[in-house]
Amino acid sequence: MSERKLNFFAGPSVLPEEVLAELKDQIGEYQDNGFSMIEASHRGPAFDTMYHECLDLFRELLGIPENYSVFFLGGGATLQFSMIPMNFLGAGQTADYLKTGTWSNGACNDAQKLGNVKVLFDGKDSNYSTLPAPESVTPDADAAYLYLCSNETIGGIEWQGWPETGNVPLIADMSSDILSRPVPVEKFAMIYGGVQKNLGPAGATFVILRDDMLERSPANLTSYLNYNTHAKKDGLFNTPPVFSIWAVKLVLEWVKAHGGAQGMAERATRKANLLYNAIDSLDSVFYSPVDARYRSKMNVVFRLRDEELEKQFLKETAAMGMLGLKGHRSVGGCRASIYNSLPEESVAVLADYMKEFARKNG
Repeated sequence: MSERKLNFFAGPSVLPEEVLAELKDQIGEYQDNGFSMIEASHRGPAFDTMYHECLDLFRELLGIPENYSVFFLGGGATLQFSMIPMNFLGAGQTADYLKTGTWSNGACNDAQKLGNVKVLFDGKDSNYSTLPAPESVTPDADAAYLYLCSNETIGGIEWQGWPETGNVPLIADMSSDILSRPVPVEKFAMIYGGVQKNLGPAGATFVILRDDMLERSPANLTSYLNYNTHAKKDGLFNTPPVFSIWAVKLVLEWVKAHGGAQGMAERATRKANLLYNAIDSLDSVFYSPVDARYRSKMNVVFRLRDEELEKQFLKETAAMGMLGLKGHRSVGGCRASIYNSLPEESVAVLADYMKEFARKNG
């Protein structure tokens, strides 16, 4: 491949070069079948084999218990903001939500249009720069479920532990940190997320759903919006996002070859430490607005103490081929998204340039 840019975009995000090479090699003809995977019938053997190998590998890498259904859907993770309360928030019930940033806020706002919601935590006063201690979160005993977003990409905060919810189902959006670390799946009734951060290209949403939750889905829901429909068909009720799922399978193989979830966690820690150490040691120029206890290992949010210098920093890094470092338009600043597939060397280049920039401008 020709020389690649250093891709710090928050999503769709960088993919492993080995995966891109495999897609390029197989895009015209998949495994000598005489047709491409993206032309294959989703009812045919070529797709069926690939798909179930993908699901099996996902189960293996996350340690998903047998009493969970795993499948992929279209519609993006945002569709789940509505599907979750439609399926699990019954009449007369209340769901507990933790509002910790843009994505959990969006989920909460949609749920409030469909049923009763109680906000257990709202980080608005801190500008969503911190999280509650997990042990301080106690859902109501009769809550339909407790909802959280494990990693807020815009604010750069990430849960480092999980609330104990007793018999209250715990539901988590893990779009941006799935498989960046081991996860005790058995603590959750549902984990879901878009694949376009850590698992593949945009187009698919993964759903990991404990089977007893399916009993809660109302029978009068339309077919696509009922989780039972998809669980019974392994996610193949309608034509799935074939290309995205195929790429996810290749990324999962890459993750397995690089140490699985534990290997990704060690990799994420090394990369995050490079940047946070640079930010903290260069505090005359850079700073992080995020509570250090909950700093994300996926989305490193930082600012420069001078706005003009910040513009200069973003201009210079872009000229050097470091893309996607401008913070989300809703908050500004800088953000380096350092998902699993981003090479450690790319992060080192950024950290080294931050030191050089501070030397020249501090």
